[in-house]
Amino acid sequence: MMSELQVHTIARQMLERHGYAAIAKAAEQAQACEGRGEAEDAKEWRHIEDAMKIIRGPHQS
Repeated sequence: MMSELQVHTIARQMLERHGYAAIAKAAEQAQACEGRGEAEDAKEWRHIEDAMKIIRGPHQS
């Protein structure tokens, strides 16, 4: 399992590289892991996805 620091580092790097599309990419990775029965990996991808949402902040209207 990744540390909280590793999760946020990966989340920040993905956002810098892919913009907000990175959130969707993390969700896709989680679904792919779930489909392969890799529950622990899927959980980490969901954690990264959640970290990106926190970094992004609330939606603006």
